[in-house]
Amino acid sequence: MFNLEIETLARLLIDEARQRSLRIVTAESCTGGLVAGAICSISGASDVFERGFVTYTNRAKQELLGVPGDLIADLGAVSEPVARMMAEGALENSNAHLSVAITGVAGPGGGTRMKPVGTVHIATARTNHGLMHRQEFFQLETRAEIQLAAVQAALQAMLDRLVP
Repeated sequence: MFNLEIETLARLLIDEARQRSLRIVTAESCTGGLVAGAICSISGASDVFERGFVTYTNRAKQELLGVPGDLIADLGAVSEPVARMMAEGALENSNAHLSVAITGVAGPGGGTRMKPVGTVHIATARTNHGLMHRQEFFQLETRAEIQLAAVQAALQAMLDRLVP
């Protein structure tokens, strides 16, 4: 279902989280649940995967993750502060220890000069270890390619939070 790189990262993430007795939660917008799907495609995911939120609309981000509506109105859903709030909200609304949040413009439409197609914000939060953010600009041809690149980056971001 997923390419070898994504499967490998998901397997490593599951193994590392299991070794540390940590549970994982995802909060996704532009990837529509693909990060959760990649994790759950690996046997043994149930040992560490707690739940996933697909918050594609702004309203869902507000209702399920507690992202303030005025923050979205001021900065847009595709922004670092919104990604950070999504990651925090996922932890607060789950029994997990590590979250990843992803929001972006997968295209082919919806891009702007300030936020072109391929712009993706990924935030991770870990209980008692704070938040981290990274912004990616994927210059790829199709929506599917951008989404899969974002999934791979999100898995790597979570793995980076577990492996020193």
